[in-house]
Amino acid sequence: MAKKAVLAAAALLLSISSPEAWATNGDTLIGVAPASRAMGGAGVAAPQDAISAIFANPAAVCMGPYCPGTEVVFASTIYNPSVKATVTMGPQVVSAKSDMRPFIIPAVGMVTPISDRFRFGLGMFGITGMGVDYRNKGIDLNPGSPGAEGDIYTQLQILKFAPNIAFLVTPNFSIGSSLHLLYGSLDLGEGTSHNYGIGEQLGAIYRMGPCSIGASYTSAEKLSHERVSDFGSGEKKELEMESPRTASAGIAWHATEDLLLEADAKWLNWSDADGYREFDWKDQWVYALGMQYKDPDGLTLRLGYNYGKNPVRLHKNFDLMGTTQIQGATVSNAAYEYLRIIGFPAIAEHHFSFGVGYQFTGSFEAHLGGMCALSNHVSESDASGTYTFSSKVRETSYDIGLIWHFM
Repeated sequence: MAKKAVLAAAALLLSISSPEAWATNGDTLIGVAPASRAMGGAGVAAPQDAISAIFANPAAVCMGPYCPGTEVVFASTIYNPSVKATVTMGPQVVSAKSDMRPFIIPAVGMVTPISDRFRFGLGMFGITGMGVDYRNKGIDLNPGSPGAEGDIYTQLQILKFAPNIAFLVTPNFSIGSSLHLLYGSLDLGEGTSHNYGIGEQLGAIYRMGPCSIGASYTSAEKLSHERVSDFGSGEKKELEMESPRTASAGIAWHATEDLLLEADAKWLNWSDADGYREFDWKDQWVYALGMQYKDPDGLTLRLGYNYGKNPVRLHKNFDLMGTTQIQGATVSNAAYEYLRIIGFPAIAEHHFSFGVGYQFTGSFEAHLGGMCALSNHVSESDASGTYTFSSKVRETSYDIGLIWHFM
């Protein structure tokens, strides 16, 4: 019954969060909840709310402004992405804008004490999202047959349900762990496949006066999607998609009582992750910088920057007549490159963010934020120069979070 309840809640959240290249590093969100996102996703060493702690570093549940009491957070992000594809076939050029409207991604989280040294956290939030909708756009989707028109629709979503336990080893050192229960869906235009998986996250934080250092590791987390596509073979195949191993480290400095500065570095092991490896994604380093000013009267201001070079490796001068293996399925290079570049354009790199919050009472505060991912463009052509596939992505999002404190 508990498992069914978790899956039902996950399905509800996914049903209202229809992704089109979320504001991401690869296909992973830069952060969750307004505080983290407004600071560029920084928060491994000093997250500022319950959801950010569970997302970035499970040890942080024991060290944060929510301690020593209980905190409950409800947050939501409104995404408004813009994705455009261009296919060139000799003299013919066809362009289209992906038809996806703004959508909402909710997140909930709480942390509470178990004892003086143990604390418990629980979070549920979208973590992965990517896809496009070029149905009925007139774009040529069969580059092997010039002039043939069709549809392309892709959608990948993953939600995490994360119970968390943290232990305060000393007043300045904490360790923590989260169990990740995943619920995901994948649609390649031939019907949606749903499944669930499991993973874990470990973390530690050490505080030295006004400075804190933190580190976190997340295991690879696999989801198997059955009968998701036939890849042109006439028989629908299973496709395994694996969220990559991730290691992150961060440092935070309280320059004054009111001013917090944070910097994080994160490594995502795309090249060894099932699904991404077959689509030739390379490992990615992500860097996040964040600043928070919180005055004694309750006003909070935040700024952030996040950069991660897009992991999609370009195949310049690919062999148009060749084939590629995708987990046992043989796919023409034309279809393979089309799906990589047009179907899953995970190419956002530079993200700028900001936020404002206000503590209305001792037990309630509200936060707003915004993010802009600068426009980025990728393009590749076959060896003959006949075919060129291009994608362009620009992203904006807006965040709101409501926080309640209980002693």
